[in-house]
Amino acid sequence: MQVPSPSPSAPAEDAAELLAALRRRDAAAFARLMRRHNRQLFRAARGIVADDAEAQDVVQDTWLRAFTGLEAFRGESSLATWLTRIAIHQALAQQRKLGRLVPWNEDAATEDSNMRIRSTVPQETAASPEQEAARAELRRQLSEAIDTLPPIYRSVFMLRAVEGLPVDETAAALQVSEDVVKTRFLRARAMLRAALRADWSELAPALHGFDGQRCDDMVGHVLARLRADGVLRDH
Repeated sequence: MQVPSPSPSAPAEDAAELLAALRRRDAAAFARLMRRHNRQLFRAARGIVADDAEAQDVVQDTWLRAFTGLEAFRGESSLATWLTRIAIHQALAQQRKLGRLVPWNEDAATEDSNMRIRSTVPQETAASPEQEAARAELRRQLSEAIDTLPPIYRSVFMLRAVEGLPVDETAAALQVSEDVVKTRFLRARAMLRAALRADWSELAPALHGFDGQRCDDMVGHVLARLRADGVLRDH
């Protein structure tokens, strides 16, 4: 399967300038950063939790933790990787608080993910309304099948196949080796192939988007909370 390349990041404001603006507590810089990375953080969280609302809570908590703890960022990784690590830790912590066991290693996870979905969706490129409807149904089935993956595989699949991160960035975000990422990704793909028996590879990047009103609401909620806490400086 060809893994899509991630969208190019905004050109010239780059790291040092953006980080300087963030450390000045510039609200506009905070908003730009959130809009740039909301989707990736949502997908990272969704790789661990199996519920959109819980994933949104994780993203909001991630931003609040990151923005109030910027001094912890030492530039040893990219901002995106640092933020994604926070989202993963927040998601795991949230599940622990809810009393849910999240197996986070191969010994604890089982490949018997109880996936019983069987797809009869045609595999050709959609052209007619019927084919578009079939593709929409396959997307729904794929989303359901991904939710049944054990989190250690789902998290890798979400970052690699859905968000399109390369192996090295996925490994850095999850704090595992590149070989572990490759192995878990292969296992996730095998589980999904067994469950769906259809060509889902081109559909994965369209899943779990986080734009439009949801992105706007997240930016608004986080900025309002930070202003109320006296963290932000508006210009």
